[in-house]
Amino acid sequence: MPHRKTLAVFPLHRNNAHTVSTPESLLIIAGSGRYPFQLAAAAQRAGVKRIFALAFDRETDPALADHVDDIRWHRVGQLGKLIAFAKETGVRQAIMAGQIAPKNLFDLRPDFAALMLLVKLRERNAETLFGAVADALSKAGVELLPATTFLDDFLAPEGHIAGPKPRRRVYDDVAFGLRIAKEVSRLDIGQTVVVRHGTVLAVEGFEGTDEAIKRGALLGRGQAVAVKVSKPNQDFRFDVPVIGPITLETGARAGLSAIAVEAGRTLIVEPERLYALALKHKVTILGIKQ
Repeated sequence: MPHRKTLAVFPLHRNNAHTVSTPESLLIIAGSGRYPFQLAAAAQRAGVKRIFALAFDRETDPALADHVDDIRWHRVGQLGKLIAFAKETGVRQAIMAGQIAPKNLFDLRPDFAALMLLVKLRERNAETLFGAVADALSKAGVELLPATTFLDDFLAPEGHIAGPKPRRRVYDDVAFGLRIAKEVSRLDIGQTVVVRHGTVLAVEGFEGTDEAIKRGALLGRGQAVAVKVSKPNQDFRFDVPVIGPITLETGARAGLSAIAVEAGRTLIVEPERLYALALKHKVTILGIKQ
């Protein structure tokens, strides 16, 4: 298996760590972005001997194949293939890493196993859908671990993380945005808000974090602040809050001035690149606690 160097940038945040004995093998259910790569490297460092990946058409980066022992491709909604691959590999633990584009969740072509799962759900959102997948995996003898397993070093620390030192006005907007974002997330609408001078400019909906930030930052005219939080009862097996270079560059192009994320509960992807981009685009990144 190719070795991929991943630097541990942040101090550990053990308050949210999930203690597990290192498994012999691991299945990564891999969505888009660099998150699956970061997880594969961290699992290797932790001593996992064999890593398998279940990849999604039009989502997962094909280069992931060079960082795992075996990779299988399928469409979103093919639950039967997921279960079959897990049984074939003999894995007993799996981790979900990376996002699935909302448009692809609406373009589901479910197989029979997924169809049987869907008809039982009264509400269809990330929590219910992925929770049902976790239950299906459990019945097949596979435990779905928290998405931050092996990645405690990459949880956002509290305080000033990167970019310019924030002014007092930014801290005021962060405090306001934190209160609004927590209420919005409690209602299961979204986990990100964009504010400016005590006014809400955008609230994340089904479109996702980056699109909400883009809308709000354009309205903020260079002074908008984005705040991203976890849900009150966040299930860290899936839908873990994440920030990375793509989100920062999206905000920077639209004129965002700062991003605040929940410390100890937000995963930072590609931290070194994120630091460099924050300096380049003059976007402040803060870790906050309620």
